[in-house]
Amino acid sequence: MEKLNHKDLLKAGVHFGHLTRKWNPKMSEHIFMEQKGIHIIDLHKTIDCAFTAASSLKNIAKSGRKIMFVATKKQAKTFVSEKAKKLNMPYVTERWLGGMLTNFSTIRKSLKKLSAIESKESKDTYETDFSKKERLMISRDKDKLEKVLGGISKLNRIPAALFVVDIKHEEIAINEARKLNIPIYGMVDTNSDPNLVDYEIPSNDDSFTSVSIIMEYISSAISDGLEEREKIKEEMRIKQEKEAAAKETAAKEAAVKEAKEAKKEKSKR
Repeated sequence: MEKLNHKDLLKAGVHFGHLTRKWNPKMSEHIFMEQKGIHIIDLHKTIDCAFTAASSLKNIAKSGRKIMFVATKKQAKTFVSEKAKKLNMPYVTERWLGGMLTNFSTIRKSLKKLSAIESKESKDTYETDFSKKERLMISRDKDKLEKVLGGISKLNRIPAALFVVDIKHEEIAINEARKLNIPIYGMVDTNSDPNLVDYEIPSNDDSFTSVSIIMEYISSAISDGLEEREKIKEEMRIKQEKEAAAKETAAKEAAVKEAKEAKKEKSKR
């Protein structure tokens, strides 16, 4: 897997941090300099951190586990949700519901309710089973549930990791993941505390172009992990088929041999 390109990051404005007066001192090791009252992020650190994070996320995807994307900021939500959908990964781009991780059993009940509604709507007799008023109420319930839970509708267990676009903005999600010891990967700007995540990517988390280039890199790594998983599964399938065929051939040969020996023994008599 290749590392991010320094020039591409510069062009995307990944190096622009916050005003110096808004900085978090814990980000000092990731800051290159101060320019016109703004902190400039060290892109060499960004490149190395992004590579480490992407490599780790690739392995998680390769293992078949789920990575939840969290990005409720306006400038990130659409792009992040599109990437997550393509990867078939859970995502939260609307309001984070308190307890989405720490009280997942309750959230799962709501997911089952959403699934039940979808099951009702898919039936051929849906329109005859329910009145127009009932269908309207069902539709409203579905819309409410889909808005906040649509991105995690296929999630049946706690995710293996979280990828967060702005850790300061997604404070509740970060706190819940930390309580459950879920590894956190995140874009961390100069106003945030990198110690709150396990894998920080120092970067501008306010710019669409910055979020896009980091998300593109991360999602590409996850996609590679998923492809490798499918390749391994296919190799295992072929191996099992060959082993089964070999066993079948051996069984047939043994049966033929046994028949010959029985015939030979019979002729001796």
